[in-house]
Amino acid sequence: MSGVLSVASLTLVLGCAPAPLTAHCGYGSAAKTLALPGSSCNNRSQLLVKSSLTSTSRNTPSFRTAVAAVDSEQLSPDKKQAKKYYFVVANAKFMLDEEEHFKELLFERLQNYGERNKEQDFWLVIEPKFLEKFPDITKRLRRPAVALVSSNGPWITFMKLRLDRVLSDSYEADSLEEALASNPTTLEFEKPENWVAPYPKYEFGWWEPFLPTVVKESKV
Repeated sequence: MSGVLSVASLTLVLGCAPAPLTAHCGYGSAAKTLALPGSSCNNRSQLLVKSSLTSTSRNTPSFRTAVAAVDSEQLSPDKKQAKKYYFVVANAKFMLDEEEHFKELLFERLQNYGERNKEQDFWLVIEPKFLEKFPDITKRLRRPAVALVSSNGPWITFMKLRLDRVLSDSYEADSLEEALASNPTTLEFEKPENWVAPYPKYEFGWWEPFLPTVVKESKV
């Protein structure tokens, strides 16, 4: 027999009679009575509890509607929290064509990640859209600008100290695509007439392995 509790009432009556516990259960009105021990008429309570179970059918729309509301509202997964990203930024000429150690630092870190099977968490973003949130930075930048972005704050702090002539800050984004979004631009660097450094000149496009995946795919 299956059933749901449809009516429940609790009545406290002062009297002299024993306190019976009466329960109506089943499809009909059959009842079972349990008598609680009585006491003297003085200061004695009669506790009468009635509960009735009615037969259930498969048609319980109000109950099922309530379950649907819980599933869709109260039990829904929490929204993803925005993730924090850190960056250093400078003009593209300095970052990609002049800074002596920048290329080596990035390739060494990428190689280290590969050896440890660690997922890459740093990228180069050319003309990043998030700079619109930093007017105090953009007014100090020559354009086009390039940002080194990472979810690793301490490493970005190290890179700021290592590169020196860069600006740094942080921001939040709901997705990686949003965090690394960029404005289209064209990079052109003039070749020096005389290269006197003891190391070879950086080749144009060395930075492409560090661009966001969407940007790299669009170049194919």
